[in-house]
Amino acid sequence: MAENKKNMTNENGEDGIIVLTNDLGEDVEFFFLDCIELRGEEYIVLIENNDEANQVVILKIESVDDEHENYVGIDDEDLLMEVFDLFKERNKDTFGFEE
Repeated sequence: MAENKKNMTNENGEDGIIVLTNDLGEDVEFFFLDCIELRGEEYIVLIENNDEANQVVILKIESVDDEHENYVGIDDEDLLMEVFDLFKERNKDTFGFEE
């Protein structure tokens, strides 16, 4: 869905809201859930910031420079599941996951 970081509400992301621009050029608010490191790569786990959201979005973090990064979609289903499994394990006490 979203590919590039559009805006972070504060420099430290303390409130957890990240605004990304989707493929249609529309801004979409997401709530930051976690950052997962796997085999030297970092992945951000987000959920859309609305009451109806029930699925997370996992994007690969690619550094542009010291202050900017891009979030890129992942096509590899096995990699997505591996990152999601790590996310579930790290957050099992915070979220109720359905099996």
